Amino acid sequence: MTGKKAKSRTKLSVRDLAKLAHVATGTIVRLEAGETLQPRTIEAIQHALEKAGVEFTNGDRPGVRLKKQQA
Repeated sequence: MTGKKAKSRTKLSVRDLAKLAHVATGTIVRLEAGETLQPRTIEAIQHALEKAGVEFTNGDRPGVRLKKQQA
């Protein structure tokens, strides 16, 4: 997961994302540093980012983007 890139797209702080994902701020810092986290922790962070409007993409160019706002 490209957590740091995803977080930066939402303009969430480390504290904001940690609160949304129900994890410690140190967990977000470890994710951004590239440390391996438990799968359930990754899922919680990914879910929080998706709720904040991030879409994780697959295919030839995996990455993240913000979902388009509904008009």
